[in-house]
Amino acid sequence: MTAINNDTEFRKAIEGLSYAQQRGVAAQFVANVLAFSNDGRVARVLEVANDANATADELSAALKSARAATFDSHARCGSEGDWREQAGYFVARAAAAAVTPEGKSRAGGPAWQAALGCRMARTSMMIDEDNITAGDESEQQHRILSELLRH
Repeated sequence: MTAINNDTEFRKAIEGLSYAQQRGVAAQFVANVLAFSNDGRVARVLEVANDANATADELSAALKSARAATFDSHARCGSEGDWREQAGYFVARAAAAAVTPEGKSRAGGPAWQAALGCRMARTSMMIDEDNITAGDESEQQHRILSELLRH
């Protein structure tokens, strides 16, 4: 497969993946922005998302943990809109998308939903820190997916 260069190709490639593969890809997207979260639960959720043999019980527990991290980070954002906490919220949402049960995921599936959450996390950090130079998250996701599909 050639390199993915736009979101049309990106979404088409994601649609061709199995649910377990989408979970793994979603986990890679979240790992790319994990530094924006200071909640250790999110890293543990990614371990389960990356496990192709994760049981339904493990996925359920991981989803519960990710949702709790999402709720807690959202509460810390406050009315002032702390952008760093907002980034953590979107990272937790992306992690939750990665372990959402098949058939219960929002439009586009877990990998697409995780990708969107990660993009929002990166945007929040760019607002918070003028010196962030990590580049466009969507381009990084295109690269991550291209590399994973080559192997």
